[in-house]
Amino acid sequence: MGTEHPSAGTEQKPCSGERIICLPPKISKLHAPTRLNSFDAKFLMIGGLKTTGADLMTKEHPLSNQVALVTGAGRGIGKSISLYLAKLGATVVLCARSRSELDGLAREISGNGGNASPIVCDVSELQSVQDVAAQVQTAYGRLDILINNAAVVASDGPLHEMTPDAWEKVLNTNLRGVFYCIRAFAPLMIRQGGGQIVNISSLAGKNALPNGAAYAASKWGLNGLSYSVAEELRAKNIRVSVVCPGSVDTDLSGHEGKNRSKMLKPGDVAHVVGMLVMQAPQSFVSEVLIRPTQKP
Repeated sequence: MGTEHPSAGTEQKPCSGERIICLPPKISKLHAPTRLNSFDAKFLMIGGLKTTGADLMTKEHPLSNQVALVTGAGRGIGKSISLYLAKLGATVVLCARSRSELDGLAREISGNGGNASPIVCDVSELQSVQDVAAQVQTAYGRLDILINNAAVVASDGPLHEMTPDAWEKVLNTNLRGVFYCIRAFAPLMIRQGGGQIVNISSLAGKNALPNGAAYAASKWGLNGLSYSVAEELRAKNIRVSVVCPGSVDTDLSGHEGKNRSKMLKPGDVAHVVGMLVMQAPQSFVSEVLIRPTQKP
């Protein structure tokens, strides 16, 4: 929930993943790298992956053959994920409602030697999402990685004081928007033989959140959607994961009274996403919970 705008080289603060669930994906082939780079050597040891000549050629840019799309890319967690995927070599389609934020991020990625394409999109509008899907199909003919990150929060207060319009805004972006994106892009992944979907949820989808019931409801719903869609798409060589961060230091969150220096940073979430999209093809991490090392 919240956001600062770190650079691609921002040093990561320590964080802990409370739970990682690995399941065999029931797949024989996946259009994804089959190795992890040096950013996390322990996963090399765990996976027992072999390095081939092709791997050596892409050591610094292991996602160089892939197209990724990030919603809510203009700032906060989405911006950090976009920068990180571009650093790993992916061509990143940047989606958000603010043209100025997207253009600025695209310039930053280009200045770092990466590739990015900014497209204005409101994920709560089906036609807007469908238009982006058509543009991706025309420009690239494929989509390897979909990061459903776009989210909004409502003003604090008890549910009985919330307006229906405020409720609709939260649920339409945080939950309906993910449905629209999966509906639009999963067929493209199925046609190409595989892909990866990462949904950015929250620990608010695991716990009670007084005065944030709508946001919590959207994230509880997103978690259930993620678990279910993962089972639907496993046989199609598509891995679906959900990431649930705790308190993240971004401008989306309102963590009054918390020590911001101890909160998770957007780059911590980006680091986890990088791990998820570079797993060995015989397994997938279905869920990751991230908490700050020290309670803020």
